[in-house]
Parts: sequence; structure tokens; C-alpha cells
Amino acid sequence: MKRLPIRLRLTLAFALVMAVVLTAIGLFGYLRFRSDLDRTINQGLSTRAENLAAALSQAGGATGTRGLLPQEEEGFAQVLTPRGRVLASTPTVGGASLLAGPQLATAMGDELIVDIPPVRRLEEPARLLATPARVDGRGLLVVVGTAVDDRDDSLSSLRSILLVGGPVALLLASLACFGVATRALRPVDQMRRRAAEISANEPGVRLPVPQSRDEVARLGETLNEMLERLEEAFRRERTFVSDASHELRTPLAILKTELELAMRGSRSPEELAAAIRSASEETERLARLADDLLVVARADQGPLPVQLALVNVGDLLEGMRGRFADRCAAQGRAIAVEAPRDLEIRADSLRLEQAVANLVENALSHGAGAIGLTASRTEGGAEIHVTDEGDGFPEGFVGSAFERFTRADPARARGGSGLGLAIVAAVADAHGGGAHAANRAGGGADVWIDLPAAGAGGRDPT
Repeated sequence: MKRLPIRLRLTLAFALVMAVVLTAIGLFGYLRFRSDLDRTINQGLSTRAENLAAALSQAGGATGTRGLLPQEEEGFAQVLTPRGRVLASTPTVGGASLLAGPQLATAMGDELIVDIPPVRRLEEPARLLATPARVDGRGLLVVVGTAVDDRDDSLSSLRSILLVGGPVALLLASLACFGVATRALRPVDQMRRRAAEISANEPGVRLPVPQSRDEVARLGETLNEMLERLEEAFRRERTFVSDASHELRTPLAILKTELELAMRGSRSPEELAAAIRSASEETERLARLADDLLVVARADQGPLPVQLALVNVGDLLEGMRGRFADRCAAQGRAIAVEAPRDLEIRADSLRLEQAVANLVENALSHGAGAIGLTASRTEGGAEIHVTDEGDGFPEGFVGSAFERFTRADPARARGGSGLGLAIVAAVADAHGGGAHAANRAGGGADVWIDLPAAGAGGRDPT
């Protein structure tokens, strides 16, 4: 059953329900029609019995009442004594009593209605009604009856109509249901055929959506929205792979060149040491790039996993200052921390250190002058700023600063991978916060992250 097309399953289900409904309605109508016919026959017999009883009373007895009995072709009557002796009878039923035994006793007590088989010249089944009557103080039994062939013919005609019309009505209703289901599901079939033709090499192709505002139209709209999201994901993935390949190509080429030069026998020890140092730097750069790519790939699958715990922001920034103090000194630059000593937030300390370290690396690589690490309380959380005194961000770059593989100077062949700020944004997002960048009014860049008191994207340590 599950392998059948939906339109056929709908038609079969409809046909089954319709068959039950038509059978129930037909049976109810047939029984109601038969009951109405029986009630009409019984009322007619009752009226005839009353009229005959009244005629007997007026005639003064049963002896002179033969002319009072009905002479209809399909009607008959008898007048019986309580013991069943026939006092008067119509010719169609002869002189034999139509009632005997228990029926006589029942009829003398109350009105009796029974169906009888054909008798004498009455060749059709009949129905009779027997009712007691008092004539001149004498108890008699008045019996009247009529053939029921007309009723049976009417019921037979009705049965024929139901047996023929019911299946015809069921067939027509089922065909109509199949047509409606086919028409309703035609847009789904069109969407299925279009979906089978869509490939990753044909961006922008969408499923046809019917003009109706029904469930099928909403399904098409939802699927088209899904296609848009998938295309965006594919685009980001292709861009990621292309940019990652580009970023890996440069350090690998440099590393290969340095190793090839180091293997030449004519190199002096100093040149050999320089080649090895350069190769070591490129290896470290490759390792950092691999780590950054892993973080970005995880971020694409959803918020980065974080383990929340209480973190003293001032202590964390002091640790960053100590970590970069030597590099800043080597460049002749100062690094300072300004943060409340009691400022604490719930965060993943390792992820937060990674984000702040990337901000400091960015200030060291692209900024100038002193580097400032500042933190301040906000309503329900904190902000961590990293500033420098360089030229700041180029015009128009701030809006895309946190996108992956973006650089303020695209012409650089060596340097950052363009993933540092993207990782900062991913860490902030994992904590339920955000990353921001701006140029300072007095010169230099200001990059900061805001974090809520409890990271909305993280989970408490277990």
C-alpha cells in the first residue's frame, strides 16, 4: 500500500469511505422506505377494520353483513367467532378461517397484524389485521387484509436503483477524487522534475511555485528558501576551499624553496641556518593556519563548543600583556592593561584568550604605536577592547573586517591569513556576544568584543 502513488492512495481511501457512507445511506433509506410503506398499509387496514366493525354494529349482527365486506381485487375480509368459526368472508379467501390457534387468542385480546402466504384465489402474499369487536353484546373478530405485492414491487425497484446507482455514484465520486488529487499534486510533480534537474553547477535555479496560497505553494516557497541557504553554504564552502588553497600555497612554496636551497652543497653555515629558520617560520605559519582553518570549519557547523567558568577579565588581560611583552619590546612598542580588578564573567578562558590574542596579533601586524588592552562593565556583561595608534582600517573595510580571508592590504604575499578576526567573531558568537571594529578619532584602530554575563551560546562544565 505504501508503494502506491499518493493520488491512488487518496482515491482508494476516499472510495472506501464513500462506499461505507453510500451503503449506510442506502440501507437507511431502504429500511425507512419499507417502514413507511408498512405503516401506510397498517393504517389502511386499521381504518378498514374500524369501518367494518361499525358497519356490523349498524347491521345488528353478522348474519346480514355479507354485502358489507369489501370486494376489492386485492383486499379481503372475514368475520370470525372467538373459536374461529367463519361467520362471513369475501370470496377471494373462501370459507376457511385465516386465523387459528394462538393467533385467535392474541387477536381477541388486542389488535394483531401478520403476513400470510398466498391463499385460494389470492395469488400474492398478503397482510391481515385482526381486531376484536362487540356486536349486540357478542364478541366477534374482524379480519381485513390486502395483498402486499405493490409494496414488494416498490422495494424491489428501490433495491435495483441502489444496487445500480450506488456503484455508479461510487465510481463517479472516485474518478472525481482521483482527478482532484492529480490536479492538486501536479505542482508537486513539477517541483520534483525541476529538483531532479538542479545541480551545484546551476546556481539560481528555483522550483516552480503554484499561484495558489495552499500547502503546496508554501512547500515550494520553503524548498526555494532552503535552496538559497544551500547555495549560500556551497558558495561559502567553495570560497573557503579556494582561499584556504591560496593561503596554503604560499607558505608551502616558500618552505619547498628554502629546503631545496638548504640541500645545495654550496651553502655556507650561516645561509643554511637562515634557510632552516625561514623553513621553521613557514612551518609554524602552516601550523597556525591549520589551527585557524579548523576553528573556522567548526564555526560553520554551528557555535563553537565552549566550557563556561568564572573568568577574571583583568587577570586574563595581564596574561596577554605578559605573553606579548617581548614582541612589543622588540618592535619598540608599549602594551598596557586597564581593567577593573573585580570584573568577572562566565566564559571559556581558552577561547577568550584565543580571541584576545588574535586581536593583539592584528594590532602588532597591522597597527603602530602603543597597544591598549582595556575592559569595562556593560549592562549584564563586559567589553574587551584592543587599540593601537596606527593608521586604522582603510575606508570601507570595517564592514567586512570579520569576514574570513579578508585583509586590509590584499597585495600582501606574506603575513596573516585573514582568519584572525573571523575567529574572534566566532568566539564572541559562541558566548552569545558580538565582535566590532572602528577607527579611533585620534588615529588607530579599535577592535572589541562584547560578552554577556553568562555566555548564551555555551554550556556549563559538567
